[in-house]
Amino acid sequence: MEPASAWLQWLVEGAGHELMLFASVGILLIGIDDLLFDLLWLARPQPVAARPDAENGPLEGRIAIFIPAWEEAPVLSATLARMLTAWAGEDVRLYVGCYPNDIATLFSVSRLVARDPRLRLVVGDAEGPTTKGDNLNRMWAALGEDERIEGRRFAAVVLHDAEDHVHAAEIALYRHHLGDHAMVQIPVVPMVTGGSRWIGGHYGDEFAEAHGKELALRSRLGVPIPSAGVGCALTRNALALLAIERGGQPFRADSLTEDYEVGMLIGAYGLRACFVDSLTAAGDRIVSRGGFPGSVEHAVRQKSRWIAGIALAGWDHLGWLGARFAGGQASPWRIWLARWMLWRDRRSPLAALVLLAAYLGLLATGLTLAGEALLGWQSRPIGAAMRSLLALNGALLLWRLAMRVHFTARWYGARQALLAVPRAFVANVIAMLAARRAVGLYWRMLRSGQILWDKTDHRDSEAVPGRRAIRS
Repeated sequence: MEPASAWLQWLVEGAGHELMLFASVGILLIGIDDLLFDLLWLARPQPVAARPDAENGPLEGRIAIFIPAWEEAPVLSATLARMLTAWAGEDVRLYVGCYPNDIATLFSVSRLVARDPRLRLVVGDAEGPTTKGDNLNRMWAALGEDERIEGRRFAAVVLHDAEDHVHAAEIALYRHHLGDHAMVQIPVVPMVTGGSRWIGGHYGDEFAEAHGKELALRSRLGVPIPSAGVGCALTRNALALLAIERGGQPFRADSLTEDYEVGMLIGAYGLRACFVDSLTAAGDRIVSRGGFPGSVEHAVRQKSRWIAGIALAGWDHLGWLGARFAGGQASPWRIWLARWMLWRDRRSPLAALVLLAAYLGLLATGLTLAGEALLGWQSRPIGAAMRSLLALNGALLLWRLAMRVHFTARWYGARQALLAVPRAFVANVIAMLAARRAVGLYWRMLRSGQILWDKTDHRDSEAVPGRRAIRS
């Protein structure tokens, strides 16, 4: 073998071995973490309930719906029309937060606002975009003004986005559970259409598992559950408590994931929160449906915002919920259980690094095999320990894919469940790209101190795919 070829073999094999070792250990640790969570979920199953239980009576009073909007002209009027129709018999008021320099959005809703008193347009003084948290705080201030003028206090606030497809029984479900909970979260179901089968479809796979298992188990364990920012209701008293701590503003204006932090803080204060996945008497699931990005660019932008806000900036804002958890009255096991859930929320940058190492290791292995065939390289055999590690990781991977297929099948049926397997690769690629962008985004936030609403562009669709979940 020529010296140049020998040197190249040493470089490729060495790099491949180290990358695969790092990736294998990382995959093993993350895989064991997921396996423990799955076993805990299997030990505490909970079927979708047709008549969810509640300890106290339903919450009475008017409910405010907060809908932040920046450049939402293509979707907002249709969304508001759907909400007003679905909740025709409910005592609600829809607050729409807009900006003075977003003329298209203002025009798109002006006709509805003029003829329906249940709509309240809130236009801030600052030009947009600011942040979603700032927008929500402006609607909170408007709600307070209305209460003082009308002499009537609101009972709760529901969070929704400008493109959501709401359920007619959603408000009744919130009232049913807010009597003894400070926050109620219902499942969020991404709308998977033919044009977004791969990029948009991987959101369906991830939300099916996260809201079919992750939030459901957290709710049963009594640890803080994150708000998804849509399909979420909070009592006015809970928001007032957060506002007291934050100088009158319940939502953190300097956060990219203010909804996530609100949910975690409510749990940290010891207030009760629940995730409710239920059916109507007719067998229809009460969920919030919405569109998600259908291109790699927009999916990476959205997920990088989530990673930067939850895994990086969220660490700064929330810490590890130690002594403050439940006012210092929580038992040690509940504190460590809550910290475990925080670790699962924040591990995405590490998981992306492990995935990158794994794919680069596979590439190096492919180059080694090509060298054997074309250049006569003599590769050293894989050791017994590495073979055992790879076999164990392979078993954990099959388990993960089986869980993903199971939950996708529950929400979307068998066809989408089969597509969930190749879509796992799509999800991995987007996760790696998003983690890279999130680090840069977080660094710019630290340097400049400025945070802007890096929102997702929405397009309206009346298609509501998928089927209701089966009882599990």
